[in-house]
Amino acid sequence: MPKMKTHRGAAKRFGLTKSGKVKRSRAYKSHILTKKSPKRKRNLRKGTYVAAQEEKNIRKLIPYK
Repeated sequence: MPKMKTHRGAAKRFGLTKSGKVKRSRAYKSHILTKKSPKRKRNLRKGTYVAAQEEKNIRKLIPYK
């Protein structure tokens, strides 16, 4: 059976922790930042984890990470 290809878009957006969770960065931080409060922008800097329902699909996209 041939090797699976990594989905390069997903590889740039997601990573795996040592415990096996899929980590991601938050959305809405790229532009139109003037109307967002400093508190909101500060909280968008922090990473978070992918929802449990989506984790299985994302693992298929990044098999070797």
